Order: sequence, then structure tokens, then C-alpha cells
Amino acid sequence: MGIKKSPLYCKPKKNIIKKQKELRIRKKIEDISGEHPYYGYQSMTAQLRRDQVIINHKKVLKIMQEMGIQGRVKRKYIATTNSQHNNRIYSNLIKDREITGINQVWCTDITTIRIFSDFVYLTAIIDIYSRKIVGYAFGTLSPKLGITALNMAIATKKTDNLIHH
Repeated sequence: MGIKKSPLYCKPKKNIIKKQKELRIRKKIEDISGEHPYYGYQSMTAQLRRDQVIINHKKVLKIMQEMGIQGRVKRKYIATTNSQHNNRIYSNLIKDREITGINQVWCTDITTIRIFSDFVYLTAIIDIYSRKIVGYAFGTLSPKLGITALNMAIATKKTDNLIHH
């Protein structure tokens, strides 16, 4: 037909323009991510659109995944301790004490466990030396919950010269 082969292997300029556009978008995403580390792909898409970049959220997600950019979850700080009270403050008996064996110091903590649409509370008493639970109790939040866990721990372990911290 008299046609040379070289034009058949030449890439059209559209691909070059597309690649340049994607590089600009990648740079823009990287800049926005540095400025706003909590942005996920939806917030990133909204910011790009505010900056007059027309792009689909799926494309932004794909680019962010390829670049390894992931929005950090911003957690709200909730204070759980009330230090502004008129109750007696006890001294720390284990501050300078060396713990050499089990059943010398026990420590208690309470946590919530979500079940369906409600919460149940777990109180656990742990031996500081062995890091094993010596007593526990489930129930509603009340003083009886801690006492039940303490009674369980005392019933199962020898408690001579013990500090319950």
C-alpha cells in the first residue's frame, strides 16, 4: 500500500497529555495529603473539586491506594478521670517498692463491653508480678461489681501482706 511502518508504532499525543494530567493530580493529592493528613478519598475528592480539578472519587481512591496514602482517623479525646473532687486522695504505696513475687500487689481496672445495643461492665483484678487475672466480675456499674471481683480474688488466692493498688 506504500505506507511506512513507523506511524503504526507512534503513540498518539493524547496519552502524553493524559499522563501529564494524572501527574499533576498526583502532585495535588500529595500536597493536600501533607496539609490535611485526616482526609480520606471522599474529602480529597471534595478538596480537588474546590480547587477546580474535575475528577471521579473512584479515580481518587485508586490513585491514593497506588500512592499508599490513607486518611488517618481523627479520634475525639474523652476525659474519663475527674481529678477535681473533694474525696480523700491516698498515697501510692507501691511507688518505690520492688515487687519480687506473686500476690504482693494487685491492681484493678474496669472496662465496658458492648453487647447488641447495650453495655456490660467488666471489673478485673490482676496480679502485677505474674500479669494474671485473679478475680473478675460482669454486671451493671455499681460498687457491688468491684466487691464481687475482690471477693473472688481473695477466695482463690493467698493474700498475706498484700497491697490492692
